[in-house]
Amino acid sequence: MNRGAVELQRFHLEGSLIRLLAVLLFTAAAGAAQAQAWPSKPIRIICPFAPGGIADTYSRLIAQRLAGVLGQPVVVENRTGAGGNIGAEAVARAAPDGYTLVMGNIGTHAINSILFSKLPYDPVKDFSPVALVLEAEGLLVVHPSVQANSAAELIALARANPGKLSYGSAGIGTSSHLAGELFKSMAKVDVTHVPYKGNMPAITDLMGGQITMIFATMPTVLPQAKAGKLKSIAVIGSIRSTALPELPTLAEAALPGFEVNNWIALFAPAGTPREIVARLNAEVLKIMQSSDVQQRLPADGARFVPATPDEFAVFVKNEIAKWAPVLKAAGVKAD
Repeated sequence: MNRGAVELQRFHLEGSLIRLLAVLLFTAAAGAAQAQAWPSKPIRIICPFAPGGIADTYSRLIAQRLAGVLGQPVVVENRTGAGGNIGAEAVARAAPDGYTLVMGNIGTHAINSILFSKLPYDPVKDFSPVALVLEAEGLLVVHPSVQANSAAELIALARANPGKLSYGSAGIGTSSHLAGELFKSMAKVDVTHVPYKGNMPAITDLMGGQITMIFATMPTVLPQAKAGKLKSIAVIGSIRSTALPELPTLAEAALPGFEVNNWIALFAPAGTPREIVARLNAEVLKIMQSSDVQQRLPADGARFVPATPDEFAVFVKNEIAKWAPVLKAAGVKAD
């Protein structure tokens, strides 16, 4: 190749590199400009669950507070169905511009990827984690007639009576079901699962003596436990509850490492500018750490755990890794 041809080739290569650099700079500048102008229109928070539940309640609380600080309306839209998959998929397919968010939970962004063979979204790749909103505290309670007053005694009773004890759940794949399967796996006991359509029918049957126990969120069973209609055995989260400070966790009482937290959290579509995600994270942290919300959380049987978007992303991956072997060993599927 002669010298002129080499120079011409070098000229074209340099030109291509310059054009590529220009495109990258333009893209970065456009993303920064988009983040700087955000928000310039209303924001939607899609709640994949029915009105009245803890996810809906805190979606509306956060929406109201965000609207005040961002200067734009923040609207909550309940889009239910398929265990939360319909609402989560809608956000996974939305434009990554910070105007569509989802209030996901342990189901939509951890458990459903194991339960459903054809989940219409990837809980990790299709979302930008924004903020962990809260972790709902839970209790293991039994019918008062059960001859066990501690976790160790309950496990001993179950081992002595394989298949005769039963636990109710709010349905297949719910946190109450997962807790029961983890309990069976770690305690090495044979306890029969009885799924219901929601927590309240299960709790009603428990009080009637039709089932032995349930792993339920604090607000749904604490009043009955305090009234003596149910017997509290242990807290199922990682730390003791301020509502029952004398009651040990299941981990410290009998099963080290046992931990089930039904969490809810905000997610944006994958590719949402980091500046927008960081701003949303900062504002949600301020909201959840405000004095009135901190006073409210214990009454709702919940607690707030501050986390950056990167820390929260690791948390989600760890949750998926934690539950996959438990559900596969139990052969649990939703379809």
